[in-house]
Amino acid sequence: MRFIIKLACKYFFVYNKEDKDVMKLLAFERKDKILSEIKKNKKVHVSQLAKTFNVSEETIRRDLDKLEKEGIVDRSYGGATLSQHTNEDLPYATRNIINVEEKKNIATKTTSLIKAGDSLIADTSSTVFESLSLLAREKENLTIITNSITAVDLLSNFKVHLILTGGTLRTKSNSLVGSDAANTISRYYVDYAIISCKGLSMENGITDSNEPEAEVKNHMLKRANKVILVADSSKFDKSAFIKIVDISEIDYLITDKEPSHEWQQFLKEKDVTLIY
Repeated sequence: MRFIIKLACKYFFVYNKEDKDVMKLLAFERKDKILSEIKKNKKVHVSQLAKTFNVSEETIRRDLDKLEKEGIVDRSYGGATLSQHTNEDLPYATRNIINVEEKKNIATKTTSLIKAGDSLIADTSSTVFESLSLLAREKENLTIITNSITAVDLLSNFKVHLILTGGTLRTKSNSLVGSDAANTISRYYVDYAIISCKGLSMENGITDSNEPEAEVKNHMLKRANKVILVADSSKFDKSAFIKIVDISEIDYLITDKEPSHEWQQFLKEKDVTLIY
């Protein structure tokens, strides 16, 4: 009798453990779908999400609270909206799941400029990462200099000549910054610099959310024959914390959709080639 009771308890325990694993998976899937909904409509409502996923409104509120802590959404009464905090320095893991399709779209356009055997210098942005990922697969004999730990992990799997800048690690963005990074960059001249930004404004130029990485990007631009800025359409008409460079200092702007006529005229006047 005692054996039966112990056996029953054992199976009860296993069932609960598996059940928790399933719940975790469902929560993960639910988060991804909430993110997709927010990116599509820019706003979500607690009551509607609770009905969609057949969970309590309290569960949805906890999901949205977590997304707010990650900097992806702003909580509002009864729901949440897509975060518009251009000055906020989001973790790489968070940036990497925002506007994914737009970034991939940009990456395909970037490959049209780069030839086999070219030398590149690239920053730590998630948009640049998508471009490097595609370039490494499609172009042979590339030389790539980067301060991105994430990109190094990817590029080590491909036949590229890879140079890491060294420097002080910023764990939030998986980037190397500081004087050591700048000194390494100053030793090289490359065909292209590929960078991204947090904001793009006619009045304030190209801006970013933190000073250490903005300084590294500025050093990168000075060592390149041509400068490519990759920026999805959400970056237009926004200004972040610190200026990287004037728009006239870049050669190409690659984005995911056609900008306004005003922007097209502005870029033409600044002698910037627009690709969308």
